[in-house]
Amino acid sequence: MLTIAPHPLLDAAAFVTTFPAPLGELPVSEALRGLLSGEASAPFRSDDAVRAAVRDLLRHGGYKPTGRGKPASEYLLRAVEGGSLASINAAVDACNAVSLHTGLPISVIDLDRAAPPLRIDVAPAGSRYVFNASGQEIDLAGLLCVFDAEGPCANAVKDAQRTKTHAGTTRTLSVLWSSRALPGRAAEAAAWYRELLAGVGAATSDAPVVA
Repeated sequence: MLTIAPHPLLDAAAFVTTFPAPLGELPVSEALRGLLSGEASAPFRSDDAVRAAVRDLLRHGGYKPTGRGKPASEYLLRAVEGGSLASINAAVDACNAVSLHTGLPISVIDLDRAAPPLRIDVAPAGSRYVFNASGQEIDLAGLLCVFDAEGPCANAVKDAQRTKTHAGTTRTLSVLWSSRALPGRAAEAAAWYRELLAGVGAATSDAPVVA
């Protein structure tokens, strides 16, 4: 169950994925590798209108989505242009491929590392979490986040280190962060995302959402 607090702009899509084996044992998908490199064609294309709508969504609660705090989808575009977007695992590769081409930031949470209940809401002042193995933190004040019983654990900029996927991951929750200014884009992107995951043998199911 994923509860979403009222928000005038948010149009999120969410689903659960179950992988046929731990991520560390799944082979790298050539189809996903092609999408990550930009060499394969995709049914979506990001543009300035998408980027502006996503930034406006994140800005609504008072967060400033610029510089190092810009949406994750913009980081991916820069990484591809610099030739530095590498394959990580099936879960992250599919997430990055869809985010890159749709322009929508996506969070991926290891469900066995998260403590229910899960909800989406704007983080209050003073909220922070570690987002990488080096211990770096992000200031979450005003930013839409996924929360579990222990606090915020994911958002459209940087997901928390404590709930990220790893070699032993078998179940994930994906959240696509979109805006009502982009009608239908979240649902359409989620459908393509689920097709890509099916291509690596994963099964997906709707995440029950309560508004």
